[in-house]
Formats: sequence, structure tokens, C-alpha cells
Amino acid sequence: MPRSIGFLSLTLFLSAAWLPGAPPDGSALFENNCALCHKAGTDNRTPLPEALKRLPNRTIVTALESGSMKVQGSKLSIAERQAIADFLSPPTDTSIQPLKLNACPGPPPALANLNGWNGWSADLINSRMQTAKEAGISASDVPKLKVKWAFGFQDAATVFSQPTVVNGRLFFGSGNGTVYSLDANTGCLYWTFKAPSQVRSPVTITAIGKDRYAAFFGDGQANMYALNAQTGELLWKTKIEEHKMAGITGAAKFYNGRLYVGVRSGGEEMMAANPKYACCTFRGSLASLDATTGHLIWKTYTIPDPPGTTRKNAQGTELYGPSGAAIWSSPTIDVKRKAVYVGTGNNYSDPPTRDSDAVLAFDLDTGSKRWSKQMNPDVWNFSCSQPGKPNCPENPDRDTDIGASPILRSLPDGRDILLIGQKSGMVYGIDPDKRGEILWEVQIGKGGALGGVMWGMAADNTNVYVPLSDIFPGPAGGLFALKIATGEKAWTVPPPPPACKGKPGCSPAQMAPATLLAGVVFSGSLDGHLRAYSTADGKAIWDLDTLRDFDTVNGVKAHGGSLNATGPTIAGGMMFVNSGYSQLTGMAGNVLLALTVEGK
Repeated sequence: MPRSIGFLSLTLFLSAAWLPGAPPDGSALFENNCALCHKAGTDNRTPLPEALKRLPNRTIVTALESGSMKVQGSKLSIAERQAIADFLSPPTDTSIQPLKLNACPGPPPALANLNGWNGWSADLINSRMQTAKEAGISASDVPKLKVKWAFGFQDAATVFSQPTVVNGRLFFGSGNGTVYSLDANTGCLYWTFKAPSQVRSPVTITAIGKDRYAAFFGDGQANMYALNAQTGELLWKTKIEEHKMAGITGAAKFYNGRLYVGVRSGGEEMMAANPKYACCTFRGSLASLDATTGHLIWKTYTIPDPPGTTRKNAQGTELYGPSGAAIWSSPTIDVKRKAVYVGTGNNYSDPPTRDSDAVLAFDLDTGSKRWSKQMNPDVWNFSCSQPGKPNCPENPDRDTDIGASPILRSLPDGRDILLIGQKSGMVYGIDPDKRGEILWEVQIGKGGALGGVMWGMAADNTNVYVPLSDIFPGPAGGLFALKIATGEKAWTVPPPPPACKGKPGCSPAQMAPATLLAGVVFSGSLDGHLRAYSTADGKAIWDLDTLRDFDTVNGVKAHGGSLNATGPTIAGGMMFVNSGYSQLTGMAGNVLLALTVEGK
């Protein structure tokens, strides 16, 4: 090549690279901003590029804008975020898809009561057990459950926000921040509200005055919202935590005019993989708000001491601690003791604290911490799975959060017991009157980062029903019935071999929370199946395969996937099930299913 032509070519190349209008290089942007975590040999919870390439283009953009990757995405321009999405998953034209407004023919009937399944559990004690009266479905009806209608989420691969059913109305959020109110019977749409960030928390409905009902939920930026449940109009919005990586996942609990809500951060734990990130400064917290005004009444951090500098890593980055102890789940209300209980996650950085991986008890009125019962000290972040472990604590454990809500139940002798499930594979019965003293403990699995008890158990007055994840290292799955008085195993059921074997993300792991009716317990699996078991002996009595295409009431092309972070909700003779979870591991999906009893 003549020197002049080569020089000209180089000049044109450099000029184009630096032109303001030149399109960003999605491959380079991914390598510089994302590949540190999303590559083989790192923590096995982060999807590899080949898994990301199966996601819709818009899903990746949303994750970078307002979802799980919003912190990483905040450093990028709009064009750069789109370039990363285009590199991973070329956009497709969805404009030809015949979307339906699916508006209801008239305004919603006035809410007259709170009958149904409200928030994370149908009760304050987080039993996840529905009464026969409210369910409208008996054990003998379960084998006849069939899909009545389906609702599809546009450009989604994961379905968040467990559905709430109140007085014939359905309320739920979504990954792009849209909150919906539907008619439970038909699936027609009454209203929507758009929050600026993902809405993972279930919606909680309550009365805030005569004939006035509000819908409460949190978003991925640690904002709490109150909407007029009838119209979707914003009543108030309160930011609970200013830390840029804070968010709300668990449903708020309402009691005596107040809301109780926990704050978590998954983002900082992941950002610690970057050796230039000053890890870590987030602390979990529990807050109480006035339900009518949104006024913050009190807020108590799970770690009392604010973070300070501790040391520098090998690259000279200043490190901070203590940190972590996030609250991922819905609080448990103890009316008799005027207490509220939460489970906490791991510390992100040194020094370790006594309040990570613990059950904490707070005073309902003042927010003062009454006691803390730590199950195991656990300091860990994503840096621990990176080469060189630049921000890894000195003695890391396995990331064994208590991510599931405590369950408060009564024993035959009148004493109460708190039932605790942990990602370590341990299940505990502890005494709320003796500062969480352990009454019994049972190991049901190996546990680990995505092991043990992930999102929740269910309990009646005899047994606690515990789904097991243990996806890594396996073997995964299984359902356990433990006697609440002693922890003795009443029965165990191994997971069926997954029919989706060979499909990326397929696993028999049972991460989803259990749901309970008299005589029947439901457990969802990463293989896309929701199964019902007899509480008497664990015999399987019903199986719903969601891993297929569905026609939807709103015209969005929908397909089922893994069942993970939410469980089925049951009320008024109907069951509602989310299907699709690709956030960490599993199979993508974008559908909400409504089921009724055939012929009833």
C-alpha cells in the first residue's frame, strides 16, 4: 500500500473514531463495562454473554437505564447503552405486533374490602397460607386448575412483582417500572402508572380513610409510592434511602396506620468486582412511614455504625466498611409483642458485624432494635470470584443471606416460634421471647450463593414447607415438610427430572417461595413447572407446565420460563402465577397466568 494512501486511511479511521456522530462500539463498551462480571470463570450467578444474547434488546436497555444494571449504565450515554444492547441482541421490529389496549369497558367498581391476597403474604405473619374462605379453591379443586387468561410483558425476560388480589382487582409491577391494575376475572386493564425504575416489590393495598384505598409499592431507587387504588393517581412519593445503589424488593407491611419496609442493595455487592470501586458503603435499613402522608416516622439501619475507611486495595483504591446486611424480603409483624422482624443479608466488606445473616427484632413504634440473632457471620462480594480478588474481604464465606421473610407461628402449648430459612441450607426454629434463642435447626441442603432457601417458605400450624434451591453445586431441588415444634422431617420429595434438560437455564432447583392452602402446598421450579403436593405425605397431585407460548389478553407475544422470585397467589376462586426469570440464572419468560377451576 502506498504510504500516502495508508496515511490517509489511518487519518480517516481516527477521524471517524473521534467524530461526535460516530456510533459507539458496543463490543468495546461491553468489554470495558460489563465483561468483568459477565465472563466464564467468574461468579456463576452472572449470565454469560451467550445468555445475555437471548434477551430482548429492550430488556438490556431497560436493565442499564433503570434496572439491575442502572449503576453501571449511569456512567454511559443513551447511545452507549443502546450500543451494548445492539451488540448483545440486535433489535427486532416489534411495531408490527398487534398490541391491544385491552381497556375495561367501564371504570372499576369501588373497592369495598381488602379480601384476597394482599402483598407478599395473605397475613401479617408471612405464613403464605391462604384461608379456605378467601381462596375459593379447595384441595379437591386443585387437579382441575386450568389457565383462563394470560397477560404478556412487552420486551421482558423476567417477571417481577408477585400479583396482589384484592376484592376482584389485580395489582402488580414490572421490570420497566409500569404498575398495572387489572380486572382479576377477565384481565382487562383499569389503569397503569409508570415509575422511573423497576418495581419488584408486590403491591400492598390498604384503606387510608373512609372509602379511600391506596396501593403501596417500592422501586429500584428506594422510593416508596402511594397511588389511589381506584384511579392510579399518585398520592405521595417518599425516598427512603439516598445511597445510589439502594432499592426496595420486599413488599411493605401495613399495620395500625403505618407502613414498614426494608431497603436492600444488590448493586454495590456487584460493583465490588471492579478494583477501582471504593467498596463498600451501603447499609440495609428498616423504615416506618405514615401511610396517609408518606412522612418518614423512623428509620433504623441494620448496621448501627456508619462506614469508614479501612484499608487500600492493591490498586490503591480506598476501601470502606462495615457495609451490607440488606433487607430483601417483607417484614413480619408481631402484634402481640409490638415487634417487627426481618432477615438480613451478608456484609459486603470488612469488618464483619453481628447483624449480617441475622434475624433482627425492632420495636414497632420507635424502631429501636430489641435483639439480633446471627446465624453465621458472612462477609462476601463479587470481587471474591474475580482473579486477584481485589476487593474481597479477608475471610469470605459463601453469601448465605437470610433472604426469605421470617414466619411467626404458634405451638400447641401456646408459645410462639419464628421459622427461618437461609441460603446456607439451614432451617431454624427460634424463640421470639428469648432474643431469638435457637429451639431447633435442620440442614436440608448444601447451601451457597444460590442455594438453600432462596425466597420463601410456607407454614401451617403443624409443618413448615421448605423448597430447596441448591442449584450450585447441586444436586438441586426438593421440597421438605418439617414439624414446626421440633424441626423433625415429616416428609421430603425429590424434584422430578426436568423435561427441559439441555435447554440453557433449565434446572430442577426450587427457588420460588411456597404457597399453601389447607391440604395443598405449591412449589415452583426453574424448569418452568408449578407443582402441587399433598401436605399429608408430599404426593404430587397437579403439575402446570408454563414453558410454552401463550395467547394474551393484551396482544403481547408471551412465553413462560423459570419460576423463581415470586410464588402463586390465590383468592376468589383464582390463582395467579408469574413465569419467567433470567436475572441471575434460569429461563427467560414474560407472562402472568390466571387460572380457575375447570367447570366451577
